[in-house]
Amino acid sequence: MGERVARVIAHHAYTPLADGSHENYLRVKAGQSAVSLHKAEEWGLAEDFMAGLITEPMAAPRATNMALHSIRRALEQLAEPLPIDDTLLIVSTTKGNIDQIGHEDTADVHLGAMAEAIAHALSLAKKPIVVSNACTSGVCAQVVAQRALLSGLCRYAIVCGVEAQSRFIVSGFQSFHALSPEHCRPFSQNRIGLNVGEAAATIIYKVSSAADIQPEDWTLQAGAIRNDANHISGPSRTGEGSYRALRAVMNNAAAEDLAFVSVHGTATPYNDEMESIAIDRAGLIEVPIGSLKGYYGHTMGAAGVLETIISMEAVDDHTVLATLGYDDQLGVSHPVLVASTNRATAKRQFVKLISGFGGCNAAIRMQKGGAQ
Repeated sequence: MGERVARVIAHHAYTPLADGSHENYLRVKAGQSAVSLHKAEEWGLAEDFMAGLITEPMAAPRATNMALHSIRRALEQLAEPLPIDDTLLIVSTTKGNIDQIGHEDTADVHLGAMAEAIAHALSLAKKPIVVSNACTSGVCAQVVAQRALLSGLCRYAIVCGVEAQSRFIVSGFQSFHALSPEHCRPFSQNRIGLNVGEAAATIIYKVSSAADIQPEDWTLQAGAIRNDANHISGPSRTGEGSYRALRAVMNNAAAEDLAFVSVHGTATPYNDEMESIAIDRAGLIEVPIGSLKGYYGHTMGAAGVLETIISMEAVDDHTVLATLGYDDQLGVSHPVLVASTNRATAKRQFVKLISGFGGCNAAIRMQKGGAQ
């Protein structure tokens, strides 16, 4: 087969904005946000909170069924069914069906059981993998998929990131004083915290010969996971793990070939500052960066998959998306290029960067078309 690559053959995003990847992208491009105020008494909490939540009814266990909905919509895009014995399911989530704790049927609360239930519903023969590495999970899951495909473990990999918010999750962020009472403002001087969100997003990869890649194809060119173990919740003040992940995925690639870096951009004081340092250290200070948190909130285990999909759609449309909430008053120490309006681009690569609790960091570099 020669050089092999992980090629995207289908994807789908299910969010509060829309049901479908392109539909989501169009709403993001138009500047629409799913984030709104939710009252404390409705959730049994002490404080109101801002979040992007799916309001359409979904049977319990909710996260499981959100994931199945997205995966099935992605599978519908394929001309033929995937081989059940050569397809690996990788589920990315931080809390799964934690909202089912206390209910009579709690079988799917265990993340492994949740993944097995999804695989069983899809009639997949291979034992599924769960990636739960804090908020880096969605990017880490794609790195795991690439490794599985290139090592010959499978020919196809379904990567699904899913997160359904719950009282437990929201109260946890409230205990850290990490939530903004208003729409989040990534990288702005007056940013004060994040909004939470929920989504299910799916990318289906196939191992392919690099020589067979067509101009319209997307491939995962490089992936890296770098854990700096800085602190149980706070990111490295020098951006060490993020810098090392960026350096790894940019090996043999040029900064000028990137349309943008899709950053984590949570709008918390330390995350955005850390990312600005890492981007500068990695030699990417002149590359546009953008955060999607203002559109969806922080979707945790789904974020890395969802934001990869929206980024692919943006490059397909020759667009660098605006960072919703950014007010042109840069609030980090390094002069990163944050756009407050949509911009045009002709470039065909981007990097998705993400970080999470425990000092975990990950990045992937995606490319449209063959070798440049």
